[in-house]
Order: sequence, then C-alpha cells, then structure tokens
Amino acid sequence: MKRVAIIGTNGLPGNYGGWDQLVKHLTSHLRNDFEFIVYTSSIGVTNKLKDYQGTKLQYIPFKANGIQSIPYDICSLIHAAFYCDVLFICGTSGCISLPLIKLINKQIVLNPDGQEWKRGKWNKFIKWFLKISETFGVRFAQTVVADNKKIQEYITSEYKKDSVLIEYGGDQVLKVPMSTETEEKYGIKAQNYAFKVCRIEPENNIHLIIEAFREISNIPLIVIGNWHHSDYGRELRKNNQEYKSLKLLDPIYEQQTLDELRSNCGIYVHGHSVGGTNPSLVEAMNLGLCIVAYGVDYNRETTENQALYFQNKEELIHVLKKITNNEINTTNIRRKMEEIAKRRYLWKIITNKYKEIFL
Repeated sequence: MKRVAIIGTNGLPGNYGGWDQLVKHLTSHLRNDFEFIVYTSSIGVTNKLKDYQGTKLQYIPFKANGIQSIPYDICSLIHAAFYCDVLFICGTSGCISLPLIKLINKQIVLNPDGQEWKRGKWNKFIKWFLKISETFGVRFAQTVVADNKKIQEYITSEYKKDSVLIEYGGDQVLKVPMSTETEEKYGIKAQNYAFKVCRIEPENNIHLIIEAFREISNIPLIVIGNWHHSDYGRELRKNNQEYKSLKLLDPIYEQQTLDELRSNCGIYVHGHSVGGTNPSLVEAMNLGLCIVAYGVDYNRETTENQALYFQNKEELIHVLKKITNNEINTTNIRRKMEEIAKRRYLWKIITNKYKEIFL
C-alpha cells in the first residue's frame, strides 16, 4: 500500500478551512487505498496525538501559516521524502526546495492553490519569493492539480504545462433550521439577512461589502472572520461598530451555530477576488443559497455564470435593491446553485479524482 504524505496544511484535527476539509475527506474516503501521513503544526498543541482517526500525524515545530509556512513546508518535505511514496503538497510556500527533493525521485503532486503571490497582504519581496516558489513547484511536480478551470488555463499559459482539474467538495455542510435562541441572540430572522464567513483580508473585499450594506440598512449583514489578525480588520470593525445592521463577529467554532447562521441566510455574499475555486463558495452552493459574488473569472467559472455578480460598491447596491424589491427571482438562483453543486462539488467525486493520481 502506497504511503501518501499530505504537506502544507494545518494538519489534523482541523477546523473548517478549505485545506482542513480536503485533508479530512481524503484521509477518510481513501484510507483503505493508501496509508496517509499528515504533517501537522505542533505550535499551540498540548496533547500530541500519534494518529487521528487512523491517520498518522507528524509534527513540525513551525506555524503552518504566514512567513513560518516556508520552513514548515520545507521541513515537512525533507522528512516525507525519506518515508513516503507520494508527496501531496498543498500550496507553494516550501516548493523552493523541490529541486533537492526531486533528487530522491519521489512522486510529487502539487495543488498550488490560487496564486498566493497575488494576495494584497504580502510585500513586494514576499510576492517575488512566492512567485519563484510557485515556478519551482509547477516545474518540478510530476502532477499539478488546478482547483479551477481559470487556474488550469493560467498554468498552461504561464508554464506550458498540463494540469489535472480537481475542485472541492462542499456536501459536508448541513441545512439546519434556525432556532429562536439564535434569532434572538443575533437580532435576525431566517431568510432576512445577508451572510459571509472568510478571512478578513483586502482581497476578499470586506470593506466594499460593508460600505454597500451601510446604504442598504434594511438588510442585516453578518460577517464572521478574524478581525483582530490585521490592522485592516481591526480598523474596519472599529469604524463600523455604530451601524446596528452590521454584525461583525469573531470566528465561531461551534458548528451548530455556524450551520444555523449560514444555511438560513437570504443572501450569501462572496467577495473573494484572488484564488481559484473557493471552498466556502461551493459549500454555499451545496446549501442552495442565493449567491451574490464578486465578478472575477474564478467565481463565474465556479458558479457557471448563474449567480448574481458585482464589481464595485455601486453594482452591489444595485443588486441588493433589486433583490429587496423582488425584481430578481432568488428561488431560481438557489435552485441553480444547488444543481451545479450536486453535479460538480461532491467529496466522493473529488476524492476519487485524487485517488487516480496517487496510484
């Protein structure tokens, strides 16, 4: 049985991030086909498990995110090169080391994610480094996985290399009725509010979304994210505390509450402008939500151009007004989103595609 290393994620057990869900479903769906070793950050871990639900864990003494992701990934790659048959790399932070790893003649599978070097939070030097690391990763991996057709086209045009299209599943999400307690706690009514959960970063257009909803005060907006992790997030929340219709919440790790808030919103706002197929978007589609998305190619490809779109504050306000005036049939949009999701974004489909390339 082949031993597959999963490198570049927070590891197991994860929370509800995209990589976390991918690792969880790969290791659970394919445990009879492969022996998995998941590389996991030891930072902040008090009880180091040797394995998690049958998957071996290997701890690395660096954080999985931020600047420490570079040594975290490199150390994971070096260790995995001696113990595993397949190295599955999520992200490109440590790919600068692949020319050395390649000498050991391992099967290398890379999912570069969504052009990390384009993110606005990085300075020029880090962007340059991440672009170089992406270049090394794509060129030295035997198999490159693109999670969006537009990423696949980018890899072909930029590197003249073929890639395998494998998106994300989203069918693990649950439709949960809204409880009276939750309605009272957050001052909302089911189907009568907008919702967004994401990292609070400029490329997710949180500022644009908030500015639009300040002018459409009859639709409460809930945004859940890591507001305290950056000056951008802290300033944004501080400057909008006076607006009662804006509910800017810290991360919610109680799954029942998160499921209630997400599955009962009237509008799901998706502001991501960088990346490929975003996991939170395909989860919203699986829930059959009315999606209003930032109109970049990635999001249009994911939703097959069947959602509602905006490029700026004025366009978002226009869409919101048309929804509140019943000029848009949101039921049809919900139905289309769920139909696409049940056809494309199921974990059984996704994990079987990974199985084919790991063999």
